[in-house]
Amino acid sequence: MPGYLSLVLHAHLPFVRHPEHEKFLEEIWLFEAITETYIPLLRMLEGWQRDGLAARVALTLTPTLGSMLLDPLLQDRYTRQLEGLIELAEKEIHRTRREPAFHELAGFYHRRFREAREFYFARERNLVGAFRRLQDLGRLEIITSAATHALLPLLGHGPSVRAQTLTARDHYRVCFGRDPRGVWLPECAYAESVEAALREANLRWFITDAHGILRAEPRPRGGVFAPVFTPNGLAAFGRDLESSKQVWSQDEGYPGDARYRDFYRDIGFDLDWDYVRPYLPAPEVRGFTGIKYHRVTGRAAAKQVYDRPAALQAATEHARHFLAARSAQIQKLAGRLDQPLLLLAPYDAELFGHWWYEGPEFLDCLVREACRQPETFSLVTPGDYLERHPTQQIARPAASSWGEAGAWRVWLNEANAWIYPHLRVAQERMTELARRFSNPDALHERALRQAARELLLAQASDWPFILRAGTSPDYARKRVKDHLLRFSELHDQLTNGGVNETRLREIEARDNLFPDVTPQYWA
Repeated sequence: MPGYLSLVLHAHLPFVRHPEHEKFLEEIWLFEAITETYIPLLRMLEGWQRDGLAARVALTLTPTLGSMLLDPLLQDRYTRQLEGLIELAEKEIHRTRREPAFHELAGFYHRRFREAREFYFARERNLVGAFRRLQDLGRLEIITSAATHALLPLLGHGPSVRAQTLTARDHYRVCFGRDPRGVWLPECAYAESVEAALREANLRWFITDAHGILRAEPRPRGGVFAPVFTPNGLAAFGRDLESSKQVWSQDEGYPGDARYRDFYRDIGFDLDWDYVRPYLPAPEVRGFTGIKYHRVTGRAAAKQVYDRPAALQAATEHARHFLAARSAQIQKLAGRLDQPLLLLAPYDAELFGHWWYEGPEFLDCLVREACRQPETFSLVTPGDYLERHPTQQIARPAASSWGEAGAWRVWLNEANAWIYPHLRVAQERMTELARRFSNPDALHERALRQAARELLLAQASDWPFILRAGTSPDYARKRVKDHLLRFSELHDQLTNGGVNETRLREIEARDNLFPDVTPQYWA
């Protein structure tokens, strides 16, 4: 009996949009991901469709990411950034003409950037529409997440959990013309308190970490190799730890192989300041350009030149190794259940292409090899599995996340705990506003909607994560404070009976996601 392998990719970025600046450093998070992850993934998926492969994967396209991909301002800025990289690569071809290894790589990057531009414009700069077409063709199952990727159990406020969930569902309907069936709970953070909102949104299944299933009551007979139904009727899928370890492990994970491209070594740091400055994401700060000439090499400081064919060979070897390991798992566990085993392998999508440059080639090889072994593997989505096997054990999953120690400490600790008392006040005030203005006039409706947007953005799990990680703490701290201050300003205007339309228009132009957000979700 063949087993099931389910690949779930979680494509998420925080909402970063700053029209008040000509260039803004953190917007590069989106631009890098488009070039290095989303376009390569779309190319790969379209190739599977073209070649008729019997493979389906699940993909989260979070509402914040979808909003940014559809935003004309960010589309224009990405286009300019890509044009700049093409120009920089042309200069690199000339600069490296006497260094054959670097010259070849400069030509490679020039082709990649030009191909990305061609792909982007061929799809009218609408990558959300490209993903939608693949779902309509049956290649993908696109799932949702919370509206701004809030860690739902930490909100401690039922109306806010409801608003995060229903706003995400509404956004999904606009983007994909149907309702979502599955949801990636942000950070895989589950607690029983989130289920009421999931049921109201008519979501059928969610993903949690392995221990959320293994510590369920009663203990699941199939471990993480089959979903369980909660007493409320939602299906919970647990992450397969072995699949994750082979990709994510610092010591054993594939991306650390010496042949792969090094992420950190970039000409934005290596070359003359005046030479690279026009192409950097922020005018006064050195940063990544995406042109990287070195490979991982090892732990030594000196890095060897990147060898693209050797890196692709490594990706092929690792894809085959991954499948051999999954096949061994299935054979070892055969007979444990009276239905085929499911190996659920969820990953952040940005791992493939951005952090691990050869990741898309790894996925492509993995799927193509798996399709040659139908007696061993069937590549399905969690939703597909439920359709084929609708009867499962009932159990109550344990509260969990895929963060440190399987709990919520990453998002609630000494670096970021100050956020939550402010959120609680704003959340209660939002509910009061929604109840007070149940039938507002046009201006008050606009102010209510903008207050809702500011609260949703303040709730994002990205900001406490960044504060804990220390990567861009000043930016994360400012984002939380700015959204809460703008919320408070709008709350005061609404409750004092005088909405300043000029100021409201300014805030609307800055934080413009979810144009039809429903304030009554907080009532």
